Amino acid sequence: MKAELIFKYFTTLNEEQKEQFAKLETLYQDWNQKINVVSRKDIDELYLRHVLHSLGIAQVQLFNEGSEILDVGTGGGFPGIPLAIMFPNVKFTLVDAIGKKIKVVNEVVEGLGLENVETHHSRVEEIPGQFDFIVSRAVAAMPTFVHWTKGKIKKDSAHQRKNGILYLKGGDLTEELQGYETVQTFDLNEYFEEDFFETKKVVYLPQKYKG
Repeated sequence: MKAELIFKYFTTLNEEQKEQFAKLETLYQDWNQKINVVSRKDIDELYLRHVLHSLGIAQVQLFNEGSEILDVGTGGGFPGIPLAIMFPNVKFTLVDAIGKKIKVVNEVVEGLGLENVETHHSRVEEIPGQFDFIVSRAVAAMPTFVHWTKGKIKKDSAHQRKNGILYLKGGDLTEELQGYETVQTFDLNEYFEEDFFETKKVVYLPQKYKG
């Protein structure tokens, strides 16, 4: 399953973006042989399980030019790298505590010529600054993730949707999300027809402020 899967759903990509998406497979296959960051099964279905899945966030939220997005626990660069291709005028900060993963991310970013990505080999608590949205793919249960990212979201929103967390999760989230009165979930099978997305969701949690 190649980059055409991405082009099927995102029809306004320019030539540079198409080339960047098409390059992802070669870059990841090459680097994955040296430093394993994506499972063998997943590397064969990279565009479905990683790239298109990451872009589920883009189906829910379009990021305005000049926005700043933090990808926590980016692993091999997901969802941050596909989103950075999709939104070239948005600044993405990709963070992971595992050095070998950030090494692969750096090589992929360089191979794609992405100039809107900054990477950090560190814990999210050590990252300076604040961001419009925090994105991630199921690195922890929501209460833990909220704790990790406390204080990292800008108070003033530059989008119609209030700043907050956009989290890619799967399965039954009823128990995990109880207690979050403002949470919203978006079923990705409403945007993508592939069976893989049957139970996949984007969870949006707006930032709370005391004032």
